[in-house]
Amino acid sequence: MTIVDRMQTLIGERAPGHSLPQALYADPAVLDFDIQAIFNRHWLQAGLEIEIPKVGDYITMTVGASPIVILRNEDGGVSAFFNSCRHRGAQICTEERGHAHRLVCPYHQWTYDLNGQLLRAGRMQDSFSTKDYRLRPARVECVAGVIFVCLSEAAPDFAPIRAGIEPLLGPHDLRNGKVAYSATLVERANWKLVMENARECYHCRARHLQLMHSFRDFTTQDIYQEPEPWLRDFWARCESRGLKNGPTRGADFEAGRFALADGVVSITVDGKSAVTKKLGAVGDGDVGTMWWAVQPNCFNHAVGDYAFLFQALPTGPQETVVTAKWIVHKDAVEGVDYDLARLTEVWNSTNNEDRWLAENNQRGINSIAYVPGPYSEITEARVLRFVDWYCAAARAFIAEQRTQQPAHPFPRARAAP
Repeated sequence: MTIVDRMQTLIGERAPGHSLPQALYADPAVLDFDIQAIFNRHWLQAGLEIEIPKVGDYITMTVGASPIVILRNEDGGVSAFFNSCRHRGAQICTEERGHAHRLVCPYHQWTYDLNGQLLRAGRMQDSFSTKDYRLRPARVECVAGVIFVCLSEAAPDFAPIRAGIEPLLGPHDLRNGKVAYSATLVERANWKLVMENARECYHCRARHLQLMHSFRDFTTQDIYQEPEPWLRDFWARCESRGLKNGPTRGADFEAGRFALADGVVSITVDGKSAVTKKLGAVGDGDVGTMWWAVQPNCFNHAVGDYAFLFQALPTGPQETVVTAKWIVHKDAVEGVDYDLARLTEVWNSTNNEDRWLAENNQRGINSIAYVPGPYSEITEARVLRFVDWYCAAARAFIAEQRTQQPAHPFPRARAAP
């Protein structure tokens, strides 16, 4: 049985409204499927434009086995390329971030410009033409300062994501921010468990005591159907300040502005602002939190004084790397306008608590006694949407493979000329 056949069986076994069969959280072959069917084909939150402010600045990431470089190109725009030399495939940019006037392969010194064109390849035969060997591009889109990449030539339409997120996030002006702090966590859990945990707050009252000082319990009603009066009042106040609220969602994204707890203006231990210089056009900063998420790998919050980004990528069948970033106004000075420990305390604690929860969840799922259980329609609606999205994306990939009937279950994308 091929993995495509097995995935079709496993997806078919899942009961509506329930978690996934054990193999989908644990089997190495399923991770290979997920890389091909999910991470290589859908938009991934990758970083921020402020991380590459100057021409030649770059950041790197690895999706499955594919290293990617994202850079500020010679025209001042943002480009993404497969970080693999067209000679013999060596990785070109080996650091997490950096600056380069040219992209030079460290193996044989093949040299590319910032638009991916090969400029020099020493000691090649007369018949060789540098024009025939560009770096393979990856699709890239930017929305309100956030960078997304897609490895597929047939990327899903990004327009709905842009239309849903940009009006809400734009006023927070992330393009005039800076990364105050970044943290990386390795979680010994399948990526789907990490993202399921990130899509619900059923566990928050018991497990995130610091975080919940900032939040109301907004998980007890469907805000898309009948928002509570306090939420409608909050939205009216934000609209009077020229801010959009949403909420809005599509097949693969969700965004909305939500009120924080009474007297709370930021996600901090005491609910007070962590940064004196506000981030964006938010007045006194009492604007709740603008939350957005895009399947499959991110969730984020922008409050009145800072923004917090959470991105996840699988690195093994039961291992996920999480990157967290805190964004403040570009002119904010550490020790003057903000205290770094205070700025990061709540989300650092929350991330560590979530890591324990996801790893504990993985250990329990690995048991021979595990049987998929039902999600709460009240407090786990976003988890259910995530899992339903995953199953739908997997089915779409399986149907495509059936139509193509490839010799290999995962055909590689064709090489660029």
